[in-house]
Amino acid sequence: MRHLIDIRDLSVEEIGALLQLAGDIIARPADFADAASRKKLATLFYEPSTRTRLSFEAAMLDLGGHVLGFASSDSSSASKGESVADTIRMVQCYADIIAMRHPKEGAPVVAARHAAVPVINAGDGGHNHPTQTLADLTTIHREFGRLEGLTVGLCGDLKFGRTVHSLVAAMCRYPGTHFVLISPKELCAPDYVTDMMRRRGCSFEEVRSMEAVMPELDVLYMTRVQRERFFNEADYVRLKDSFVLDVPKLAAAKKEMIVMHPLPRVNEISVKVDNDPHARYFEQALYGKYIRMALIIKLLGGF
Repeated sequence: MRHLIDIRDLSVEEIGALLQLAGDIIARPADFADAASRKKLATLFYEPSTRTRLSFEAAMLDLGGHVLGFASSDSSSASKGESVADTIRMVQCYADIIAMRHPKEGAPVVAARHAAVPVINAGDGGHNHPTQTLADLTTIHREFGRLEGLTVGLCGDLKFGRTVHSLVAAMCRYPGTHFVLISPKELCAPDYVTDMMRRRGCSFEEVRSMEAVMPELDVLYMTRVQRERFFNEADYVRLKDSFVLDVPKLAAAKKEMIVMHPLPRVNEISVKVDNDPHARYFEQALYGKYIRMALIIKLLGGF
């Protein structure tokens, strides 16, 4: 039995196998319509979610399986004080696999220690979001046909952005990756992320201007400034509009450069960018369903 708590739980070879399987599902969805027949996925979402929860549910349904769970801690026994460990011990009696989102870093680790079924981390605080990273890798791979030798710009909230931290952990393992970290000083990438880049021998630069680096990017990964991670409302208001992508700023971009975003956006990407040929964030959300289908198949059947 395997869990997915951190993207680094998967080897490069296993990620490659998942990308291949997701491609097969995209090409021949009918072949996988019964891949999880009579299996049940429990979605335990202690924190609000739209794309991640619905994509997990859609993935399981498209595999012929069933879904149960909750979309808010208020609608679960957590509101009565039940521990994560007890919730997992109970839910595993009813489900074959669990996807869990929690506002506290490390909660999915606790869940996995007490689970007799596979546990998937669907996001824990500002720490990790491995299935979003798989969606990101799927998007990049389908656009470029490779994950090596790319220049990736990460823009916005790099301090609290768990999707950014997971993507760095994944892309650092592919040769020739260069990161451009674009953020205000107050929201720069934490030391453990930049230390990870150095240990992996992954090159990076930190800048304060999006326009200055636009011509060199293959991928521009935008993130929102996350209000829910701030302790001080004044700091959030001051920083929330630090970087806003609009069509004129894309004029200097390479023709093949793609704009990604884990969503939801607030105003960090102008809606006019939606129709720009560089935009890929809605396709990215769709790929999230297919890669989660592949992951569910692999975790239920074994790698």
